[in-house]
Amino acid sequence: MTENGLVSVESRFGVAETVDRLVEAVTSAGLRVFARIDHAAGAHEVGAALRPTELLIFGHPKGGTPLMQDRQLAGIDLPIKALAWEDEQGKVWLSYNDTHWLAGRHGLSDASRDAVAAIAAGMQKVVAAAAGAGQP
Repeated sequence: MTENGLVSVESRFGVAETVDRLVEAVTSAGLRVFARIDHAAGAHEVGAALRPTELLIFGHPKGGTPLMQDRQLAGIDLPIKALAWEDEQGKVWLSYNDTHWLAGRHGLSDASRDAVAAIAAGMQKVVAAAAGAGQP
């Protein structure tokens, strides 16, 4: 993680496949997919070039509601988002906001500690599955 709270994990797959795998991991974990946005397709619509870039928005009220009960403004960062993107060298990355960083950003209290830890652990699990981390 850097000072801006972003975590980036290199993926073994292309952008679209990474997001497909993330959708599978998220739905298998019982979470809801709210939107999938293809930023490169949007750029193409206006005649602009953009390397493959897709955003997935997902979550579950069970995870996010406690954070918003603690500090309602935390809802600006919910549901959770993950961005799959291709860099200048052709490497694919899956990036997301570190949940602990978000907790600090919103001044969440100890009442949110368990929910923050659960979301952080869940993110690590679904991102690793999507990116192929630890697979041969």
